Amino acid sequence: MNIAEVSKLTSMTPNALRYYERIGLIPPIARTHGGAREYSKIDLCWIEFIKTMCVAGLTPETLIDYVALSQQGDATLEARKDILEVQRRVLQEKLAFIQATLARLDVKIENYRSDIYQKNHQSQE
Repeated sequence: MNIAEVSKLTSMTPNALRYYERIGLIPPIARTHGGAREYSKIDLCWIEFIKTMCVAGLTPETLIDYVALSQQGDATLEARKDILEVQRRVLQEKLAFIQATLARLDVKIENYRSDIYQKNHQSQE
């Protein structure tokens, strides 16, 4: 698959795809004899994984380290697992914070609903 096709599939610009590769957010992409990037299904999986992790809040530095380790092979399995476990804990903490914030918002919204209901019914009396 060429970069234009991958760009459409991933909703990323060709410049962003090149940038991800250049800084090590995705492994190096194979090239045709003419030098054009030729993406594989595995490359697409990497791109989607990195996009998802970025949206979840993982830092580019952490992801670059993870990608670099993955390129070193099975000798780094433990280190990669450790990175993912740490990031999972970070995301769990963020999720707990978001859930607590939602609960506070629910209380606030319910208070507004109650106040609005009371004001509407007082004005009708």
